Amino acid sequence: MILVTGGAGFIGSNFVLDWLACRDEPVVNLDLLTYAGNLGNLVSLRGNSRHVFVQGDVCDAALVRRLLVEYRPRAVVHLAAETHVDRSIQDAAAFVRTNVTGTYVLLEAVRDYWQALGATEREAFRFHHVSTDEVYGSLGPEDAPFTEDHPYQPNSPYSASKAASDHLVRAWHHTYGLPVVTTHCSNNYGPYHFPEKLIPLAIVNALAGKPLPLYGDGLNVRDWLYVKDHCAALRLVLERGRVGQTYNIGGWNEKTNLEIVRTICRLLDELRPDAAGPHERLITFVADRPGHDRRYAIDARKIERELGWRPAETFETGIRKTVQWYLDHPEWVAQVQSGAYRQWIATQYGRVGPA
Repeated sequence: MILVTGGAGFIGSNFVLDWLACRDEPVVNLDLLTYAGNLGNLVSLRGNSRHVFVQGDVCDAALVRRLLVEYRPRAVVHLAAETHVDRSIQDAAAFVRTNVTGTYVLLEAVRDYWQALGATEREAFRFHHVSTDEVYGSLGPEDAPFTEDHPYQPNSPYSASKAASDHLVRAWHHTYGLPVVTTHCSNNYGPYHFPEKLIPLAIVNALAGKPLPLYGDGLNVRDWLYVKDHCAALRLVLERGRVGQTYNIGGWNEKTNLEIVRTICRLLDELRPDAAGPHERLITFVADRPGHDRRYAIDARKIERELGWRPAETFETGIRKTVQWYLDHPEWVAQVQSGAYRQWIATQYGRVGPA
């Protein structure tokens, strides 16, 4: 049995689905079901006895401790987090609460649980903390990609909260001996991605004939990782990663935001042509967000060298699968586009967001 936090979110739900497809081992899935958590992502697991869903908060120490005692997991995969930079700029408090306080509460509960285990179980136990490349800050155009030894230089409330959680995990390992591994991933994309992030927002807006908002000049660079490749890497690190180590997980796909949106437009021109003309006509540049990091890039050679992982998807194959998934699941898109979501997009991007 493993305990997964945040297992109804984008990466979390993909991880749970991937885990249960590849392993017989059951999952206890703890998720608060905030705006980005969606049980619709896990509808295929209804009736599956290997998936135990619990709606709850990682900040609820009593609940976390009860789940640990009741289900006795041999590992915890900590994915629960507030993740969207724009939202962190609008409401940093929620990010400090979930990402910092939530991680602290979880670490303390897990430490007590782990210390009470028998010697063999204690040796085998793992706490896997899933983090982001954004803790490293921003790169210049010619800078080498982030390695695991890159200094922390978070620039947004979101990345600062994740950096704080990373430091807590490291401290609980070095101070108390808790057997941890930490992973830093680049920008994920793929199925079940809530449409506030660049790729799903571009797909959803383009299909609706609405403007495609790009911050600034659209030339901010990110490394893109197909979510199912990320899930495979997480399984591998949990299984074979060295205790106390950090592993960067990247897709080796540096692209500007403008390149990403243009690629989506070309795919939609092919797969769902619009009688009004090419989808690129919808690209709209909007005022840049405060403190917008210019470039992220991941050096993923360590995980390849030590564990043999490389992404299976190129960006071209992964983005085609992603666009096709959204075309095939209009009911999921309609379900997540609640009034609260539409209000958020209008606040963030002005008139160019969904109506």
